[in-house]
Amino acid sequence: MSRITTSPESATISWPQVYMGVAFTTMATLLLELAMTRIFSVVFYYHFAFLAISIALFGLGAGGVFSYVIAAQRGPLFRKLGRLSLINAVMPLVSVIFILTRGQELTNTTLAAVYFFSALPFFLAGAIVSLVISETIERINRVYFFDLLGAAGGCLLLIPLLNNFGGPNTVIAAAVLFAAASAIWYNMAGHRTLRAASVAVALLLTVLVVFNTKKHWIDVHYAKGQALDNEIFVKWNTFSRIAVAKEKTSGQTQIVIDADASTGIMDFDVDRLTAEQTRDLTEQGPAFPYLMRPGAKTLIIGPGGGWDVARAIAAGSTDITGVEINPIIATTIMRGEFAWISRNLYRRPGIQIFEEDGRSFVRRSTEKYSVLQATLVDTWASTAAGAFALSENNLYTTDAFNDYLSHLNNDGVLAITRWGFDPPRESVRLLILAREALAQLGETNPQRHVMVIREGSQKDLEGWGARDTVLISRKPFTDSDVERAEGIIAKARFQRIYLPGDGANSPFGQALLAKNLDAWLEQYPFDVTAVSDNRPFFFYTVQPRDLWNFLTTMNKESADYKINRAVPMLFSLVGVSLLATIIILAMPPLLLGTRLPREKGVLRFLMYFLCIGVGYILIQVALIQKFVLFLGHPTYALTVIVFSMLISSGLGSYLSGKYIGDDDGKLMRALGLVTVLVSMLAFTAAPITTALVGLPLAVKMLLTVLLIAPAGFCMGMPFPQGLARLEAFHKPSVRWAWSLNAASSVLGSAAAIFFAIYLGLRETLLIGGALYLGALFVIKTTTQHRSQHVS
Repeated sequence: MSRITTSPESATISWPQVYMGVAFTTMATLLLELAMTRIFSVVFYYHFAFLAISIALFGLGAGGVFSYVIAAQRGPLFRKLGRLSLINAVMPLVSVIFILTRGQELTNTTLAAVYFFSALPFFLAGAIVSLVISETIERINRVYFFDLLGAAGGCLLLIPLLNNFGGPNTVIAAAVLFAAASAIWYNMAGHRTLRAASVAVALLLTVLVVFNTKKHWIDVHYAKGQALDNEIFVKWNTFSRIAVAKEKTSGQTQIVIDADASTGIMDFDVDRLTAEQTRDLTEQGPAFPYLMRPGAKTLIIGPGGGWDVARAIAAGSTDITGVEINPIIATTIMRGEFAWISRNLYRRPGIQIFEEDGRSFVRRSTEKYSVLQATLVDTWASTAAGAFALSENNLYTTDAFNDYLSHLNNDGVLAITRWGFDPPRESVRLLILAREALAQLGETNPQRHVMVIREGSQKDLEGWGARDTVLISRKPFTDSDVERAEGIIAKARFQRIYLPGDGANSPFGQALLAKNLDAWLEQYPFDVTAVSDNRPFFFYTVQPRDLWNFLTTMNKESADYKINRAVPMLFSLVGVSLLATIIILAMPPLLLGTRLPREKGVLRFLMYFLCIGVGYILIQVALIQKFVLFLGHPTYALTVIVFSMLISSGLGSYLSGKYIGDDDGKLMRALGLVTVLVSMLAFTAAPITTALVGLPLAVKMLLTVLLIAPAGFCMGMPFPQGLARLEAFHKPSVRWAWSLNAASSVLGSAAAIFFAIYLGLRETLLIGGALYLGALFVIKTTTQHRSQHVS
């Protein structure tokens, strides 16, 4: 029997209030975690979103260990929970204020301070949940169900809160939920005064959200080392913070994404272009496809502020489709408050703008185009899945090029503009993607299908100023096409980088003409191998052989470091995660002044929680990335996958006592079934979603839930059943197991990206599923020890 049912605080425990207290706590925790990923991406850099997730999970684990200390103190349990929750109603405010005032470049000292302050609310949340779980083992199935149900609610709250109130206010909203949980605990403790105080704190925080939305007292005023003092409009959503700002030197109005990537708002009157404006539009690299195919039926992925649309119009196009993933840009700015700047460009006849992931739009489209264009589509805005989980990753894969080329007319061209470097990285990788995609379509002479021009000088190549525009044709370019291109290059003063007929005297020609492509790629100074939907990390260009050198000696001011800076962060976090797991294993004996468990099999049984913790997060991160294309938006993928996994896992937890109980055989069958179902997802999800991509969004969401739910249901059973067995085997280790499970999620979140980069998303799913076999092995090999101890 647990202490909660023998507590002198109340003769009759109100279990619905216990469940509500847990649900409000986990709802606040997940909401805070996801909001922090967005704030970190804005204030620092996109890969720091991954740091926020790791901080949250580490804090939860460390808090679970700390619950040992709290439990050992005298005093009523519910009052302890109320006190922790009330303190935690303040901690998110402390954390976000500290982060928002760290706008300068991070030093190691500052990073450590950010880690500490950011972890505080999660530390307290971990202590709260660990206390409740360890004291309610006889109802662990239901308690864990409401734990996951609350987290699912936090996932749903994220979208409306971020869209309407922004990142900092969403953090304050999480604090409101912690205060509400405090009121519930104090109500159960029978402490009216502190219950009233908790309600008052919740109301004050709610009022703060309302006023802060208008006054911006607690907001992003500094980011990435600079003051944001020229912004005239700001709006958030779940994957970006969009600002409109006046450029200080030129006075042009810019759309700025996460205080980093920007796109200007086109301010010409396209019906009355002057000769100078026409030259400005047509003598830039992204205009090259329109000069090659004037009057083309056009699809533009990521039209942003409208410059590519204007270039198409200037070249005679009258049928233009734009696909913009960010609704703030497409609707709020370009068709709303700032439409006047572009003379209502996006409302012109002949122009259609869709709000969707560009790749998903292409997949479900039945149209064919003469020009399909994507110009510098790199927001550097991460999804909540973390580092390298960029919303534009899926645009640049071999599978994507297959989709694009199959939607071109016979004389159609795919035009992609990327940053130019010396030696080239991204633009050469585009040629490798084209070569592989063309081969899959039956084309045998890729060198006749590609043109590359450059806009910018040698000095620009050392920074971010040079732009390479790559044209890839569905059919071979003709001799007249080459002559036309030569005339355009001469008139616009572009650099001729590669045209059909050129030899292998540049990396571009070598990439297209190399007979042994694998050998050429191996010796190239950067990793420009073809990436697929299974490994969609286009921007990661560090050669595996150079990884250690990159980590230890790379110039931090170089473009390569800035592009790949998530790599050292990733490896650091893998190390930190391993250290955190070891610390959490070691802390309980140190805190309690006791030795490690002497009972045989206890430490081995704790590995069970390590396996299911790492496995769960590996599976979740991989599934989020895999379903972005199908659902058409990273926000939809995040919300539907996380929500469906939490709800189905919660149901699995709730029913695990009925279906599994004390039967180890049934538990092992459930663990094995997880491996089977996840393996099936790894191999069948892609073909199923590809075949059904044209369905309405609501149907696709339902189908996603149906695909994910069986695995999620089975994945919800092992944790509560493992805790129940540990309670009978070695009761003092229950909190320890909860903490280890949370710490292992830190390790899993780092490992998920590591495996996805070097192995692939499918392989990451399979590894996650295999870890449940590891948990099965633990159950099998500890059966005798546990039965001897219980008997």
